[in-house]
Parts: sequence; C-alpha cells; structure tokens
Amino acid sequence: MWKGTIPMEAIDIILQTEDIHKATELISSKLGNPVIIENKNFELISYSSSSNKFDQTQLKTILTKKCPVFIIDRLKKEGIVHQLEKHTDPIRVQAMEELGFHQRVVIAAKYLGNTMGYIWVQESNRLLENEELGFLEEISAHLGNLINDMYAKVNIKKDRKEEVLWHLLQHEYGSESQLRHDASLVKLTLPERFTVAVYSIASSDYKPMLDQLEKLVQESSFNTKVYSLRTEYQVILVLYGKADTPSSSLELARDLVEKVKEQTGEKEFYNFLIGIGKEYTTLYQMRKSFLEASEVIETANFISPRPESMPREFAHLGIYRYLPTLYEKNTSKDYYSDDLLVLIKNDVKKQTDLLKTLEVYLANDGKGKQTASELFIHPNTLNYRIKKIQELTAIDFNDFNMKVYLYTELLLLNNVEAYYQRYKDALKGI
Repeated sequence: MWKGTIPMEAIDIILQTEDIHKATELISSKLGNPVIIENKNFELISYSSSSNKFDQTQLKTILTKKCPVFIIDRLKKEGIVHQLEKHTDPIRVQAMEELGFHQRVVIAAKYLGNTMGYIWVQESNRLLENEELGFLEEISAHLGNLINDMYAKVNIKKDRKEEVLWHLLQHEYGSESQLRHDASLVKLTLPERFTVAVYSIASSDYKPMLDQLEKLVQESSFNTKVYSLRTEYQVILVLYGKADTPSSSLELARDLVEKVKEQTGEKEFYNFLIGIGKEYTTLYQMRKSFLEASEVIETANFISPRPESMPREFAHLGIYRYLPTLYEKNTSKDYYSDDLLVLIKNDVKKQTDLLKTLEVYLANDGKGKQTASELFIHPNTLNYRIKKIQELTAIDFNDFNMKVYLYTELLLLNNVEAYYQRYKDALKGI
C-alpha cells in the first residue's frame, strides 16, 4: 500500500485515467517536473505541457518524435537500457551536459512483464525524493497498460495485410513458415526482392504531405509494387522489386522520390526527411532495411542537412553515419581543430568564406573546376582562397587522413549549429 507524501487520491486519479496524455500531465503536475513518455523504441508518445522547462535533448525528442540516436547509444553503452529491461524500480541517469542532457529519472512501463515504454522525469529544477520515486513505481504498470492499449487500438484499425507487414518489420514472427501462413490467409504476396523507404515529417503542420504521398502511391503505377504503412509522423513504404533484377526495388524507390518531388514542389518537398534502406532478398531482412532507412532519418534529424547535401540511401550514407558519435566524442572532450578555428576567425573578422570553400574542395577531392562551379566563383578566385587557407593553416592536401578528418569536422560545423557555436565561443578565449 502506498505510504508516501503524495495523496492516495492523486494516485487513484492517475490509475483510473485511460488517456495517456492526461496521465502524463497529472504525473508532471504531481512531481512538479517535466515528463516525457516514450515507447520501447524511444519514440515519443506523450509529453507534459511545461515544454519551456525541457532540456535540449528533450526538445529535440519533441521536435523529431524520437530520442536522438547518439543519446540512445550512450544509454545502451552505459547499461541503462539493460537495467530498465531487468528491473522495475526507477533509475537516476546522470547529466550529460555536453549533449544538452540534464539529470533525470527513468522507469520502464511494463505490461505482463514486457517493456512497453519509458517514463522520463527531468530533474532540472530539483531532485525527486524517495517517496516520489515510489510513486513512479506505483503508477508505472498502469502506464505500461495504457501504452499496450494504445497500440492495440492502432492494430485494430489496420488492414490485415498491413498487420502482417508490421509484424514482419518488428520481428514478431517466430518462424518463416508462420509468416508465410499468415500472408497466405490475407492474400499478401511476399516480395522476393525488396527495400524499405521511410518518409518522415517533423511537425503535425506537414501531415497533409503524408496524405498526399499515400494518395500518390495509391493512384500511380507504383501501387502494385508498393505497400504503404502509416504512423502519425511517417509513411513507411515496402517496395517490391523484380526477383531476377538486382537493384530493381532501389530504382523504384529513387523514381518515387523524384515523383514526390515533382508533385509537391521543391520548396515543400524538403519538409520531408527521406531514408531508403538497402535492397534484400531474404524476408527476415525486411526489418534490417527498415532500420537502415530509419537511421538515415535519425542522422538527418541530428544534423539538419542542407537540401540534397546528405545521401538518402543508407548504402551511400558513408561518414554521415558516424557524425552523432563524433559530435558526442569531440564535445565531451572539449576538442577543437586549431586549423579550423583559424579559418573561422578569419571568416568572422574579414567576412571571407574559407570554411565553406574548404568543405566543397575536399568533397570534390581537390578538383578545382568542379569546386569553383559549385561555389559559383572563378577558378582564379578558388586558387586564391586555397592559397590563403595554406598560408593560415598547417593543412597538408597530400595527407589523405588529414583530409578525411577535416571533412568530417566540416560536416559537423556546417550542418550542426550548436557545433559551429562551440567553435565561435572558443574564439573568445584566443
């Protein structure tokens, strides 16, 4: 029986509510701290209205509807996720100030022993007392029940073919024979070659774009080769290729991107974040393709790339995959490149554009004509800038390792505002 300082009546109100958003507000109100509820995949379900008190990580979660991937990686590395899976009591997670992650308490919301999601209580204002931690433990099972009910209602609304595909994407089949049995019952033709593409939006303001995308798929020639699955902020497409034609599902995904861009118009099109997984021929790799597409979107969410600058296909993601990890490492170690600090100082003081010039030059592997064309400058102007970069820094353009390192640092500087601001702040001490 509950014996804490929070009145039993308040707990009863939470235990009786069937609306997870109302429950979130009630928990936040009783604890006086911001609260976020996520599912087991760290995707946002609900958050309290005190959004002005959230730290940078939680604000990013609210904006993108999912916890940043580099935070998830850190939580896994430090064993927090494993502890949540094994235990039912709250865990205090220490601050990671360099990542904009304030100290917080988290507890798993379980249903019949299975983790359905997580309840996060930020402790920016004050630490929770033991009685309040007990309160979280008391109500966590009810939250697990609410999350389970929420997804059960969603499943009821799904077409039975969609339901089979969802189970496949979530690895919920014990065997391939069970999968094929269920697919035959709902007359779902399973692909022999496929890829998964995800179209995501960051705000409910753009939901009509998802409606437009679904309509385009249904009404076009793509319809017979694409299955569409919908969540609140995403459309997930399973694209069927030709069994004997390698890359055919990828070509279909690329063609669809161009069609969507044509239909929506270029300005609106860039409100989509698009990820395309690799092509596979084994059904149990469908989830892998889905996770690859999702990783592209998580990376794009993290760096907010300039239009067309970041690859949409996982297979071409390359160094972009590691930018969140590099960001975490360099920020936590308070690391800076002396050469790039010098160039930023020069750009700020003399209104030059040496940092951008260096990035494009490295991206084009030192090809002067192509670099000048992309920067819309005369080749002589480019030569002058490269000479200036060499005068100001110790950069050796014949050193491959140095060029790779500088390019990754430039991707962070030119795509992540907070990272660029770190460098500008560091200039004040020079």
